[in-house]
Amino acid sequence: MTALSILDLVRVTEETDARGALYNARDVAVHAEALGYRRIWVAEHHNMAGIASAATSVVIGHIAAGTKTIRVGAGGIMLPNHAPYVIAEQFGTLARLFPDRIDLGLGRAPGTDQLTLRALRRTPESAENFPQDVLEVQAFLAAAGPNQRIQAVPAAGTDVPLWILGSSNFGAMLAGELGLPYAFASHFAPELLIQALQIYRARFKPSEQLERPYTMVGVNIIAADTDAEARRLATTQQMSFTNIFRGARGLSQPPIDDIETYWSPSEKVQAMRMLERSIIGSPDTVRAGIDALVAETGADELMIVSDVYDHQKRLRSFELIAEAGGIKAGGIKAA
Repeated sequence: MTALSILDLVRVTEETDARGALYNARDVAVHAEALGYRRIWVAEHHNMAGIASAATSVVIGHIAAGTKTIRVGAGGIMLPNHAPYVIAEQFGTLARLFPDRIDLGLGRAPGTDQLTLRALRRTPESAENFPQDVLEVQAFLAAAGPNQRIQAVPAAGTDVPLWILGSSNFGAMLAGELGLPYAFASHFAPELLIQALQIYRARFKPSEQLERPYTMVGVNIIAADTDAEARRLATTQQMSFTNIFRGARGLSQPPIDDIETYWSPSEKVQAMRMLERSIIGSPDTVRAGIDALVAETGADELMIVSDVYDHQKRLRSFELIAEAGGIKAGGIKAA
């Protein structure tokens, strides 16, 4: 059985401020834990008024402190924005506080615009060092050698599991060469999904962390009691993608009855290309969509984005997804 996990965007809505978004994220984690989801991740985004997870390691600590067993992690940390040593310190500290529950997903995109990148004191060229930076983080999280003069305290020896995140073939090749699990961001960049998974599996070399390839596929899933209601709830995310093309990344907006009145034909084409693999509908529709996606990709795990505006309806969506995906409270039988 394929494991189910959650990527929480920590959305700030027109009715909920950043504090509310952060506590909603922790509430989602509490419910996800009870429903049997394997992990919940948050991602690093900067200078986006509608996303409250910029200080990603802090948000992870907040969520982990409110839960007991579910794994919590970064999906991901945009490593070119940071010194690897600092990331090792942060996630090693989290691992000391919440043993065997912290994941560190690493990506090489900036997670922001070029002006904000300068505010972070980084340059676009930093991404060229991504493979070396991944190895550096891994080394600082490993047990320190007897004559090692620079240690990441208290991170050394925590061996926090690393993941490579990607939306292109580069990440697939790197994850395979390093023998790390690979998560593909098909929830917004589905075009290269199958090719990237094939490359990863073909390039995979066993490592101390992982003996065989392990793949996670990002997917937008919005579930409701009926197909019609789910399609209406999905308009919130469709408007968010439309706003990206308009250069107007604002707060999350409540759903509308007719999305055709919101976007232009060209915006619709762009948005639906990015949302191509979304699964939207009743439990039966979602079940069929999950089964088809797993059959096509062979994914070991699905990382689900359920971008629903109303918090209670989002919790209901995750409940219906759990039922459709066949997971049970108290854990999941999966590889």
